[in-house]
This record gives sequence, structure tokens and C-alpha cells, in this order.
Amino acid sequence: MELNDAVKDKIEDYVNNNKVVLFLKGTPQQPMCGFSAKTVAALDSVMPEYVAVNVLDDADIREGIKVYGDWPTIPQLYIDGELVGGCDIVLNMLNSGELHQTLGMEQPDRTAPDITVTPAAAEKILEAMEGHEGIGLHFQIDANWSAQFNLAPAQGNEIVSESNGIKVLMDIATAQRARDAVIDWVSSMQGEGLAIDLPLAPAPVRQMTVQELAEELKAGAITLVDVRSGDELARASIEGAQLLDKETMEQLEKLPKDTAIAFLCHHGNSSMGAAEYFRKQGFTNVSNVAGGIHAWSMEIDSSVPAY
Repeated sequence: MELNDAVKDKIEDYVNNNKVVLFLKGTPQQPMCGFSAKTVAALDSVMPEYVAVNVLDDADIREGIKVYGDWPTIPQLYIDGELVGGCDIVLNMLNSGELHQTLGMEQPDRTAPDITVTPAAAEKILEAMEGHEGIGLHFQIDANWSAQFNLAPAQGNEIVSESNGIKVLMDIATAQRARDAVIDWVSSMQGEGLAIDLPLAPAPVRQMTVQELAEELKAGAITLVDVRSGDELARASIEGAQLLDKETMEQLEKLPKDTAIAFLCHHGNSSMGAAEYFRKQGFTNVSNVAGGIHAWSMEIDSSVPAY
């Protein structure tokens, strides 16, 4: 593919007029591939704001950016007009401190977190690692607070914590999230396996009854966000509820993390997804309205049409 002048100008407008530009599949709020998600998580752990270009919205840029930087894959990170690279390079730079240095930021805290591996878990981990010389136990907690282990060679920049004879290798972002983590081996109805307790993880989404919502709204103590479509909102709504559109999303993300926010939909299912998203962004007082607006019309205000 040849890069025509119009596409080149469009790309250069992004990379030359912004300090940090990430070309990715999807958005930082909803990456559409695993590599984009990992790169977003790395950048988010270092800086709060940067320019993100969703290549899925523009086929010319999606193909043109590969030619422009002579780099065949996406995501691609540009800093000060220069191509840094893709997912693996960004992650390596994050863990080595080079990303902070390139961005002119203070070097990250590389203090190893205190974690506990119980004797039962240590025994099972040692069994799994037996015969795998040169392999390390890597622990990762992603931006959604999902935790997983894998066995792989050490890269050299990991942060290492040790408990009960088990060395646990972590990237910088994981080390910050893993403080005071407890790794245990448990038996349940689903079988046996590792159980991971993360004290720093955001509190789970609270299921709020419509009666509780009515009290909170009367006191002016909560922000109510309706995730239904505009047509549904016009059909039946609660006074003061905000439609979850792009503008509202941007406003909500700027609120203090302890802001009380409740999410509402028709029956309480779709709104749970929105509530989970904000919980994972670090909001600590997030609720889902159980039963949705249907419960509101049935139990609180019959003037709100049921449908």
C-alpha cells in the first residue's frame, strides 16, 4: 500500500501535535484486542492523559499507520513524534523504567510488595514447577483486577517477592496492585485451585434496591446514570437521571473516585456492566439498581410507565 498525502497529513497531525499518541484497536475505555488492552494498561499506570486513535474507526489510518512507521502491527505508540513500538516494547520499557524516563517522569517505585503464599499453596506451586529448570513463576494483575499465574523465563526487569520459598515475579503495575495479597490453595465445589485475595482491589458493585435509591435521590446523595437508549429514556425515566453518552462518560471519569454513582437500566442487567467498568477504573462507591426502572415503576412510582 502506498501512503497518500491525505492519510499521511492526517497521521502527522496526530503524531506531530501531541506528545503521546497511541494508535490502537478500540478505545482506552474499551480496547478491542488483548495487545491494545495491555498497552493501554501500561500507559494508564504512568500517565492519566494521552491521545488515543481508534484505528477501527478509520480504515485509511488502520492501514496507513503500518506504512507510515514501517511497523506491521497495532497498537503503535508515538512519543514526541517518534515511533516507540508496539505492545511488547512498551511493556518492557515500563518494567525497566525507560518509559518513565522517556516521558520525563519520576522513576517508578520498585519496592517489592509484601505478599503471602500459604504453605498449602507453596506445596502445590513447587509441584507444578518441578522439572522446569530456568522457569519463573510470573504473577499478573491486570487493570481489571483479574489475576493469573504463568510459568516462563525471567526477563530480568521483574520485581520479585518471596514467601514460603516461592519467588513471585511481577511487572511494575502488578507489584503496585499486589500489596498484602494472599495466595492460598483451597478446595470448593468447583474443585481445587489457587485462591487469590487482593486487599487493594476495588470494592464489589453494590446491589441497590429501588427503595434505597429513592432515599439517596431525595437526599441528593447520589448520581444516577441511565444506560438505556435515548428512546427508552424518553419512554420511561426517573427525574434527574443522566443518559450514559460520550459526554456523560467523560464527566463521570473526572469525578472523585469516592463519588456515589448508581447505574440503571430496564431490569438491572446491562447496568451491571457499566457499574463494573467504573469499579475497575477505581471508583469505590458504585451501585447497580436491582430490578432497574421496571422495579421503580412497580414499587416506587407507578406514574413511570412499565414496559
